[in-house]
Amino acid sequence: MFAYYLDLALRSFRRNRVLTTLMVLALALGIGASITTLTVLKLLSGDPLPQKSARIFAPEIDPLTAASTTPAEKLWRDWGNLMTYTDAMNLLHARKGVRQSVMMLTRAKVTPQEAGQHPFYSDGVAATADFFAMFDASFQYGGGWSANDDESRAHVTVIAGFLNDKLFGGQNSVGQMLRVNDKDYRIIGVLKRWAPQPRFYSTSLGGRGYGNGDAVFLPLQSAFADKMNPQNVNCFDTGFDIAQLDTAPCAWLSLWVELASAADAGAYKTFLSNYVAQQIALGRMHHPDVDLPDLMGYLAQQQVVPDDARLQVNLAFGFLLICVVNTVGLLLAKCLRRSREIGVRRALGASRGAIFAQFMIEAGMVGVAGGVLGLIFAELGLWAIRHQPAEYAKLAHLDMAMFFATFVVALIASLIAGLLPAWRACVVAPAPQLKAS
Repeated sequence: MFAYYLDLALRSFRRNRVLTTLMVLALALGIGASITTLTVLKLLSGDPLPQKSARIFAPEIDPLTAASTTPAEKLWRDWGNLMTYTDAMNLLHARKGVRQSVMMLTRAKVTPQEAGQHPFYSDGVAATADFFAMFDASFQYGGGWSANDDESRAHVTVIAGFLNDKLFGGQNSVGQMLRVNDKDYRIIGVLKRWAPQPRFYSTSLGGRGYGNGDAVFLPLQSAFADKMNPQNVNCFDTGFDIAQLDTAPCAWLSLWVELASAADAGAYKTFLSNYVAQQIALGRMHHPDVDLPDLMGYLAQQQVVPDDARLQVNLAFGFLLICVVNTVGLLLAKCLRRSREIGVRRALGASRGAIFAQFMIEAGMVGVAGGVLGLIFAELGLWAIRHQPAEYAKLAHLDMAMFFATFVVALIASLIAGLLPAWRACVVAPAPQLKAS
């Protein structure tokens, strides 16, 4: 029976080419706009570490002076999990988590060893030893440094795979020397492709949120000893030497902690509160507020997803609704033109359910055709986005999930549009139509 209804739908489409084209085009435009904006929203709001994001936390404290009246929530929204060198090192060495890493971002001037190649700047990360294991960064060659390497200020480095391709043709470069900010570092590891989107650990450190990832990774103490400048420094007092960032009242390092389970967050937050209370007793700190958002909570706090991205999705689905309403009108017009055909079928014994099913199958076929054309429109929309200057632009591609979502949305939209016309068709009385013919 389905094949029969399919054949009837195809015959109807051929007889009403203009109406069919208008219906498919209306749905396709709405679907293309919706899937384009939905793909961008998915990219911006994705989970960068889905396998463990519920166990990754960003400790937040309030290091401001006693005179400060800034609410802690606003401070954390503006500064994220930035803290002073003293606080970051104290919490790191307390080792209350399974893993913990302190980090900063820096602009790394890379000088190739080969003659004739010019120096260039890359994104650099200076971090403590747990960085790679905590964030599931896997290695193509070699490995990371140890806590002893960090404390002894060893001149070692890990580089990204794309930098290894550029400098060493993709070969195993472990043991080679790399000149970073006019200092020589020995390469001990090369990462496989690792570029979490969004680049969550950079939101408070002044880095980019999206892209190909960082190129150079250095031990924090080595970078600090070599006077590499952090990209983001927030100072909250006066009368200090900013060249002495280890003692200056400035927040410029971030701390991330991995716990054994999300349930351990309460115990760690209690530890954090006790630490702050101790520092207040010593006169170093003045505000008892602490927070411990997990990774996705932290991204929500930092408002990584811009409001206009959600607004664009809402507008696109509003446009799709308008397209569905237009499709309803076109299907009704088509139904009224076929009243005699429906009357004859009813007189020959077709039930109302059969007529309803026939028209719903026609609507579904319009949806499939609209999905195919909408997919083309979505690809054109994403192509246009990839040519914009936004950080995430190059990452705007239709993945398999959104590919299937295109057809799901198309079918749902077309079937909703077909409900009223199908109901109108199945209540057509056969007698008046037979008399009219």
